[in-house]
Amino acid sequence: MIIKQRPSWAISESEVTPESIYLNRRKFMSGLAVTAAAMAIPGLTQAAENQGKPALNYRKVVDYSTDETATPYSDITRYNNFYEFGPSKEDPARHAGQMVVDPWSVEVEGECARPGRYALEDLLKPHSYQERIYRLRCVEAWSMVIPWVGVPLADILKQLEPTSKAKYVYFETLQNPEQMPGQRSLFSTIDWPYREGLRMDEAMNELSFLAVGLYGKELLNQNGAPIRLVVPWKYGFKSIKSIVKIRFMKERPMTSWEMIAPDEYGFYANVNPEVDHPRWSQSRERRLPSGVFRPNWIETTKFNGYGEQVAGLYKGMDLATFY
Repeated sequence: MIIKQRPSWAISESEVTPESIYLNRRKFMSGLAVTAAAMAIPGLTQAAENQGKPALNYRKVVDYSTDETATPYSDITRYNNFYEFGPSKEDPARHAGQMVVDPWSVEVEGECARPGRYALEDLLKPHSYQERIYRLRCVEAWSMVIPWVGVPLADILKQLEPTSKAKYVYFETLQNPEQMPGQRSLFSTIDWPYREGLRMDEAMNELSFLAVGLYGKELLNQNGAPIRLVVPWKYGFKSIKSIVKIRFMKERPMTSWEMIAPDEYGFYANVNPEVDHPRWSQSRERRLPSGVFRPNWIETTKFNGYGEQVAGLYKGMDLATFY
């Protein structure tokens, strides 16, 4: 008889917050915060309007969870980095409603047996959705705990049948300046489209995830609708949003932040409190919600607490060099 040992960070199903509490808390927080904020920032009403998003059918996967308190829905949907819509944290919620996410397709290229353009529903159709509650650590030293809904990245990649030549997986975000005002800004330093990539063994790791929802409902545009990557042991900029292209590659791709500032943002981007950003410490993080008078600082853990699952991927590597 084979007994599967659960990860050290997993909790029992009885400890997972019921969905009804999630949704009630979301409704309460959004009702207070969004109503007040919308008077000053009209675009923030999108978070309230999109509470009518369809609920998703999914199963809770307790082995991929955490006992930490989930970040309120209002914070997750109103505090975002999505430079396609502007540089401030409020810009995505203010402008992302312009982006058309239905219909949506993903182009598959490179070293695989099944290249082509796939309608999103066809790409996802063979798979059942899971809920996974992951920590998200931004390179800017703030963090959230988010109940994502989606499918393991490995399941999608396997169906595309990568060949033995595929050593890396490359991703692109939508490029549409008409719908994304940040892409037509004269002050942007990003060479659009936004690009990201993973080594193949990272992409196939059990934790790598493609999210289509959070808190049990479809993603809002500012959170990367309709499909985004979630790689919880890496800094948040690796978790590329609104994916339109997947390419299997022999050589390591260059990524957007690596192209902008290679001395500050490396390809691997593993959460590591032992390696500071050149301009700030990575030893601590501000867990949202957090305020000026009630700051919520916590110690950062190597690999964002997922070392048991991923440390072996980097055995023998100098993580200060391969940052």
